[in-house]
Amino acid sequence: MGSHARPNRIHRTGVRIAMVAMVGAALPITATGLAQAATPGATHSADDNQDAHRQQAAQKAVQQRAADAAQDLKAQDAPQVKADHAFLLDARDGSQEREMWAGAKADESVSMASTTKIMTALVVLKHPEWLEHGIQVKQEYRDYVQKAGASTADLQTGDTLTVRQLLHAMLIPSGADAALALADNYGQGATQQERIADFVRQMNDEAKQLGLTGTHFDTFDGISHGDNRSTARDLAKLGQRAMLQPVFAEVVKNEQFKAEAPAANGHTRYYTWNNTNTLLSTYDGALGIKTGSGPESGYCLVFAAERDNRTLVGAILNDDKGRFDDATKILDWGFAH
Repeated sequence: MGSHARPNRIHRTGVRIAMVAMVGAALPITATGLAQAATPGATHSADDNQDAHRQQAAQKAVQQRAADAAQDLKAQDAPQVKADHAFLLDARDGSQEREMWAGAKADESVSMASTTKIMTALVVLKHPEWLEHGIQVKQEYRDYVQKAGASTADLQTGDTLTVRQLLHAMLIPSGADAALALADNYGQGATQQERIADFVRQMNDEAKQLGLTGTHFDTFDGISHGDNRSTARDLAKLGQRAMLQPVFAEVVKNEQFKAEAPAANGHTRYYTWNNTNTLLSTYDGALGIKTGSGPESGYCLVFAAERDNRTLVGAILNDDKGRFDDATKILDWGFAH
């Protein structure tokens, strides 16, 4: 048995040596093979990265061109008007509103001139029970118009007009004398100055309640004391809210209005007021709303029109004498969309 043990040990040793040799031979081959295999793999990876970068750059270029084209298309698909302080909304059924188009400066607060009187009317209409209440025209109302160089309804001292008539006198020929008569009687205070200050406060309170964040009033008629301003967006919203008032909507649609009032001498005074808003006679479906102009504000207009059961309301501020042409183009564009 001893003679057989030696060859077995030799055999086992030989097997171990052979296995080590095989492993030793395999390791360099495997390492070399991996190194050789990794080299072309690394080359392909770099090429792939470059291709990916080129593809990404190309995609970005395509996306940028598409964005530029969309911007150009958007610019073309807009009212072609001079006014940039402009805004248009779709009033839907009157209780809702949807923005349709905003000019480049639709949210910039600027002077709004006599479009101020829209808010004056809204404050007055918070008390519809006083519409038939009579207010006597004071000489101060006429003096104010003359001193300020304001637009007038030519109210005569001593005449007694109802609140409803004064709303017509204020909104149709844009009478500052009528606006003063209303502010003087709807404000609270011992003096006219106090009453007017209180009325203007009511105007600002109403603006806050309506969410007109770009609007501030310092006057009842638009003759500013330095801080009477609004935005086209705010004024369009204000116009839309005002048109929900049946009395207001009825007043501003009139091209002309005639009124009779008891005069101080016991006779009857006859008034005829012509609307300063020429859209009423030139644009099919026009409903109003209010004009304004001044050295600081340029030419302003809050306008509305109805076609095919759709009501659009817009505003233009700081425009030139082409405000009615701009409003026409904006409305045409709106009804086409």
